[in-house]
Parts: sequence; structure tokens; C-alpha cells
Amino acid sequence: MQAYTDIWYTAADGLKLHARDYPHASPRATVFCMHGLSRNAADFAELAEALQADYRVIAVDQRGRGESAWDPEPLNYNPLVYVRDMYTLLDSLSLSSVMAIGTSMGGIMSMIMSAMQPQRFRAVVLNDIGPVIDPRGLDRIRSYVGKVPPVDSWAAAEARAQALNGHVFPHWKQEDWQRFARKIYQEGPDGVPRLAHDPAIAQSLQKDPDAPTPDLWPAFAGLANIPTLVIRGETSDILAPDCVAEMQQRKPDLKVVEVPGVGHAPMLDEPVARRAVLDFLAAHA
Repeated sequence: MQAYTDIWYTAADGLKLHARDYPHASPRATVFCMHGLSRNAADFAELAEALQADYRVIAVDQRGRGESAWDPEPLNYNPLVYVRDMYTLLDSLSLSSVMAIGTSMGGIMSMIMSAMQPQRFRAVVLNDIGPVIDPRGLDRIRSYVGKVPPVDSWAAAEARAQALNGHVFPHWKQEDWQRFARKIYQEGPDGVPRLAHDPAIAQSLQKDPDAPTPDLWPAFAGLANIPTLVIRGETSDILAPDCVAEMQQRKPDLKVVEVPGVGHAPMLDEPVARRAVLDFLAAHA
């Protein structure tokens, strides 16, 4: 029996979107989870079930991911549209106050949303992301998102997942890769697994040599009065140590926890990450 119920809602442009609702009769707070670029709500399954003892947890599928509809206009695959979708969802659920957990792209969204409506966020967890994105990791992501060849079986899906992410989770066992494959692939009506995202999301990553690098420091400044925890994978190629140091200089009360032996991005089910998230949320719920 699944631990969540499905939320279906309509975006401002009419697209049908989905989120998971892990309910609680009288929660200490609502935790709002936003995933990374090519991932979906399933990333937070284990964490959500651990949090459900005390919290209501909402884990979203951004447009083009998971159970949410694919957008016929690829230009809509960008953080500003996603943020608009998130406010539509929060408003539809009458949630005026949440604790946000954002992984990678979801963390960028958390920063933008906190800058726009700081009163709505009691606390924020940034999972392996900051205002400066390491170009090494960005180039790595560009090299495969939207370009992964199809697979014809779950065994092949597991092997492909490990080939692309083995450097991120070098200590995982086969059962870990089996569970991970079931998060990032969906079984089609013919029984064949397919990646659980629209390949067109990759268009947002295309390089424009004339485009300036987005300055996310003003968005980070929106967290000035919001308790914030940064989780960093020890071998991350997206969140560099010097970026974390600058974040701490600009926000002295920033809490930082590093997850040993893990790259971009921690799943938040690692013991160090899990404990840090639970303690942080408990302190600010």
C-alpha cells in the first residue's frame, strides 16, 4: 500500500500536473519537496516516509516529469515557469507556510521562491546546490540529459542507471540500483521501461555563448532571514567548496553538512543526510 495520495492540479497554462501528498492528521509542519532537473517526486519516497511520523509531505512532479503531463512547448521547461506552477499548487492546497527541500534545480527554485515570498518559508534545505553552479557538473549533465538511449528491459535500465550515476554513488549495491531505476524509469503499457521525463527538458541546458551567466546571489539573499541547511555531496561537481564558503560568509547562520563518499546529488536517505534533515526540520517546525 502506497504511503501517499495523488494530487492532480491544473497549471495556469492548462497543463495537468501531479504531486504526492504524504498526509498527517495534525502535522508539526508541511514539508514541500522539489526534485532536480531530470528526476521526479519518487526521489523523496524514503525521506517522505521517514518524515511522515511528524509532518505532512508534498513531493512534486515538475511539468514533463513523473506523472505530470509533458509540455508541448519546450521553452516552458524553465525555473520561472516551474516556480509559477509551485505557487499554483501551494495556493490550491491553501498552504501559506511550508518548509522546503530542494534538490539541485529544486534548490534553485527554493531560492527564487524564497526571494519572491519569504514569509511563506519557515525553513529551507538546499540539497547540493548554491548560487554558483560548477561548470564541470553542468557540462556533465548536458552530455547525457535528453540523449540517453532507450532500454528494452528492467535489467538494462538498472545497468544504464549505474553507468550514468556510478561515480555519484560508488558504494551502492545491486539492490540500490534496482530501486533507483524504478524511480527514474516508468513501465510502459508494453512492459518496457521508459525514462520518467520528457527528453525536451534538455533544451533549457543548451549553451548560448552570448547569454550572460545567471546571477543567483540575489535569490540566495532572499534566504537572509530564513533558517537554511545546505547538504553537499563530498565529491559533488555542481556545488563547489568555495561556493559554500561564500554562502557561509554572506549568511553566517547557514548550516552545512557534507555527505561522505557521495557526489551530485545526495538522495537524502544517507544516514548523515537523513539525520541532518530530521534535526534541522525539528528545530524549526
